[in-house]
Amino acid sequence: MLMAYASVLAFFAVAGGFVLVSMLAGTLIRPNNPYSEKRDTYECGEAPVGPAWFNFNPRFYIIALIFIIFDVEIAFIYPVARVFRGWVAQGHGLYAFVEIFTFVAILLLGLVYVWKKGDLEWIRAFKGDPRGAEDVTSKIKAPDVAPAAATERVDRAA
Repeated sequence: MLMAYASVLAFFAVAGGFVLVSMLAGTLIRPNNPYSEKRDTYECGEAPVGPAWFNFNPRFYIIALIFIIFDVEIAFIYPVARVFRGWVAQGHGLYAFVEIFTFVAILLLGLVYVWKKGDLEWIRAFKGDPRGAEDVTSKIKAPDVAPAAATERVDRAA
């Protein structure tokens, strides 16, 4: 019985040997002349600006995950839509409709939750942020332009 696994073991040995021989051959054949420009961070052919390590806003990942969820929803619904007519002919049409409706309703509840939470906003306004939405109160006082206008009226009167 152990001889049945010998072919698997031989396959792993050949695969591991191939990787090691390929890495060794690459090390021996390719040129090795590093210089400072070659070691710089690559940014689409442009000179790097700023440090390469910085924190991304997690909102980008949240939006990407939401996109993947709804993309997978389409991937699950499409096959059901293809066979729905056959299910109706077999008498399972109502069951399939309720099942798909429940699936979409759960996803829509998730979408409403994310929407209400504000995670779909690309730039979220925080209280006190002067760059945010207009209804957000700012801690920074707006410049006072009234005294200049009042001074101008006094000059015209004189």
